[in-house]
Amino acid sequence: MRRALLTAATALAVAVGTAPLGAGPAAADTAGSCSPEHPRPVVLVHGTWVDGPDTWSTLTPQLEAEGYCVFTLEYGYRAEPGENLLQTYGGDDIATSARELRAFVDDVRSRTGAADVDVVGHSQGGVVARQYLKFEGGADAVHTLVTLGATNHGTTFSAGQLIGSLAQQFGLPVGEVAAAAVGPSFVQQMVGSSFLDVLNAGGDTVPGVDYTVIATRADTVTTPPENTFLAAGPGATVDNVWVQDGCPSNTAGHMELTTDPRALWMVQRGLDRSYADRVPSPC
Repeated sequence: MRRALLTAATALAVAVGTAPLGAGPAAADTAGSCSPEHPRPVVLVHGTWVDGPDTWSTLTPQLEAEGYCVFTLEYGYRAEPGENLLQTYGGDDIATSARELRAFVDDVRSRTGAADVDVVGHSQGGVVARQYLKFEGGADAVHTLVTLGATNHGTTFSAGQLIGSLAQQFGLPVGEVAAAAVGPSFVQQMVGSSFLDVLNAGGDTVPGVDYTVIATRADTVTTPPENTFLAAGPGATVDNVWVQDGCPSNTAGHMELTTDPRALWMVQRGLDRSYADRVPSPC
């Protein structure tokens, strides 16, 4: 029975548009050459069950061409014994991954001498960044957070959560199986999870950080897609945007948010408002 449940969890991972990865390093980085125009390093944080270099293969050279220092984190590979047996990146407990991000940012700041950084997070990467901001001291180290399809207020994973709820009613230990197969972060991102209840308690933002939250109406992984949007609290600014704003024909899905020209234009605008004055928005 347990083998069958593990197989089902793997199938669900593929069904939501991702696939397990093999063994690899816990973190990696690439650095460009900082410019006076962009003195803050940019830290890129991937999502669930994908790696950093592949996720950001389109955005990284674009940012480097603009003169940014770019660093790519890979996180969440290791987990507690008996968890994340498929050895996926982003599978570990999100709070643990946020501590990995804290250590990574501390190292980036030490290496570059920068007082603070900007962070771009896709899917779970946005939630890891918010956990870091709220509970791991990140509010003092991050100037701007840009998220793409982040599971900020949870996801139903299309039909995945419904299937899990039905299985749970029949006594199948869905949460335990998911944690064993792909790590606890999968269940932590579901609508109504205790993890998200704690993260979002008292407000979505922290003071002193600028947020750009990018969503696509074609998202079938972060569902419903508007669950990604944040409400600005005291001392924070939030720009919630659809990729389809001004371009209703855009069909980018969840995974395409890291390569879609319009989405990446929005990322660059989130990092530097003058970018929109210099570069026309694609559609």
